[in-house]
Amino acid sequence: MSQKSDIKTLLVIEDDIGLQRQLKWSFNDYDVVLASNRNEAIAALRKHKPLVVTLDLGLPPDPANVSEGFATLSEIISIAPETKVIVITGNDDVSNAIEAVSLGAYDFYQKPIDPEVIKIIIERAFHVSLLEQEVKTLQQQSAADSPLEGLITADPEMLKICRIIEKVAPTDTTVLLIGESGTGKEVLANALHRLSQRKNGNFIAINCAAIPENLLESELFGYEKGAFTGATKQTKGKLELADKGTLFLDEIGDLPLQLQAKLLRFLQERTLERVGGREKIQVDARVISATHQDLQQMISEKSFRQDLYYRLSDLTIHIPPLRERKGDVSLLARVFFEKHKALVSNSIKGLTKNSIYTIENHSWPGNVRELEAVIKRAVIMAESSYIDEKDLGLQATGTAVGAINLRDVREKAEKDAIRYALNVTQDNISQAAELLGVSRPTLYDLIKKYHLK
Repeated sequence: MSQKSDIKTLLVIEDDIGLQRQLKWSFNDYDVVLASNRNEAIAALRKHKPLVVTLDLGLPPDPANVSEGFATLSEIISIAPETKVIVITGNDDVSNAIEAVSLGAYDFYQKPIDPEVIKIIIERAFHVSLLEQEVKTLQQQSAADSPLEGLITADPEMLKICRIIEKVAPTDTTVLLIGESGTGKEVLANALHRLSQRKNGNFIAINCAAIPENLLESELFGYEKGAFTGATKQTKGKLELADKGTLFLDEIGDLPLQLQAKLLRFLQERTLERVGGREKIQVDARVISATHQDLQQMISEKSFRQDLYYRLSDLTIHIPPLRERKGDVSLLARVFFEKHKALVSNSIKGLTKNSIYTIENHSWPGNVRELEAVIKRAVIMAESSYIDEKDLGLQATGTAVGAINLRDVREKAEKDAIRYALNVTQDNISQAAELLGVSRPTLYDLIKKYHLK
């Protein structure tokens, strides 16, 4: 029985018949499809949908020139932008190889062909392609119902917080989220609601710092008709609207002392009275609160009630700022780039290594919210195909290495350099090796040594 459906398809675009045979024999682990010119290559691309393509830039009708090879590359990328194209060039053709990569090729290899070396490159290309497909499939599967929708992270501390959210969400525990502005407190509050038994009820959010003090009481507790000038009808407050659901009190540290007492009474009795009313109204709402302020310091200064703090904080979750989340800055930058590129322009291809360096070394006082705003502005303002550091309007500031022994320093420096190189080249081994000043085999050995993926 044929096993073709389980074999990866590799398209080899090469006009030299002898080299065709050599490559087909060398890649017997793959379903190799051969093409000798651009027309055959495009037909094979449409028919077989290969994940990886090897492309000799010297194609007929003018194999001594690279124009037909570049035209083929452009057409492949236009038809199948996710296909990994490995460009094969002559030994003295480095400039053309680099130009091909800038146009969208995944990697390049210079003749003469060494089957073992190019096989490693091809295996890596298939590996990256399959990973991308897996990520896309998972994103599509989870987009509709993911409880942590909107939270993108690879940071161990944030992943630990996600597990805490999953555990506490099904309970009615009051949760206090503490973190700087823009760290994702409302995203986590939403996740607590979606994973809870109250997910079919309302999720009501109110920012205590955004509403004037004289209006905040009526916003929270509602009011009766005629309770004050302009109260022309009975109106439910946010607490009442959250009945059978969740109330999210953002910036709870800005709640005035008078309303702190009234909120405490509600949390103790689970009843409220509308402004101007006498009737006690029973409300079953879970309360989640958040702040960027130090509530313990506010308690010592008598500006926040200690008894209210204990009522709000059955569980306190401290959310780390973006600058402390390992790997999240560049990950989120790429996510925001893809998001806003689609909205603004399709002509921008990515971010340069200088822009990634600047992004990773910025302190991000505004956290995720600031990062998205910077990337969106850069997508709009960029004047070339790639976003460079000047498009970001940021200043890079280096960070010092901690005091550890020399061997640890050396290993950490190597790991960080390799991760950075792979990140800015989007896992392109050839470009990463060139950036690091080592050979590809050396880089593969280092990746294996440090268990990097």
